[in-house]
Amino acid sequence: MGKGKKQYAVIGMGRFGSSIAKSLSQMGFDVLAIDASQQRTQEISNIVTHAVSADSTDEEALKALGIRNFNVVVVAIGQDIQASILTTLILKEMNMPMIIAKAQNELHGKVLSKIGADKVIFPERDMGTRVAHNLTSPNILDYIELSGDYSIFEMLVPARMVGRNLIELNLRQKYGCNVIAVRRGSKMNISPDPHGRLWEGDVLVIVGERDDLVRLELAFDKHG
Repeated sequence: MGKGKKQYAVIGMGRFGSSIAKSLSQMGFDVLAIDASQQRTQEISNIVTHAVSADSTDEEALKALGIRNFNVVVVAIGQDIQASILTTLILKEMNMPMIIAKAQNELHGKVLSKIGADKVIFPERDMGTRVAHNLTSPNILDYIELSGDYSIFEMLVPARMVGRNLIELNLRQKYGCNVIAVRRGSKMNISPDPHGRLWEGDVLVIVGERDDLVRLELAFDKHG
C-alpha cells in the first residue's frame, strides 16, 4: 500500500459498499475491500488495491488484515444488522481513527452512533449512496448518486455566476441540469426565485445526469 496516501477499508461489498470502494479507487486511494463472500471479493478484486474474504466480526481476522493501518473504515454490511453492530464495536475497541457505518433504519443508526461510529449514513433513506467524490474542482461540496444515471451535487457558486440569476444562467437549457435549491448561510431555499441574484458563498443544489453535471461544472470552473 502506498505511503502518504489516505487508505480506506470498506467492509461489505453489497451495492452500497462496492459503489464506495469503486469511487474511492477511481479517485486514486488505496482501498481494501472485505466481504464474507469470496464471490463478492472476487468481483471487486480487479478494481480495488486489495480484496479479501473474511469475517469482520472476528477481531483476530481484522487484526491479521492490518486494518489498524487504515485511516478510514466504512462498515457497509447489508442486511445483517447484528454483524454491522459487532463489526463497528470491534473497530471502536481497536481505536480506529474514523469509522463510517451504514444504517438500515433510525434505530440501527442510533445504536451505531452510541457504540462509536463517527458518521452514520442512511443510503436507503437518502435514495442513493453518498460517496467520496471530488469530480473536478474544489467547488463541489457534496455529491449524491441517485438510482440510474441521475445525481445531485452541491456546488459553491463560482465567481462567474455571482450577480447573475437563474434565468440568465439558463442551466436547464444549456446543460440539462435543474437547480432544486439554493443555500445561503444556514438557510436552505427549496424554491429559489429565478430572478434573485446569486451571492458569493451561495451553494447551489443541482440535479441532473452525471455527464451533464460534469460538463456544467467544468464550464464554470474554466471561466472562473
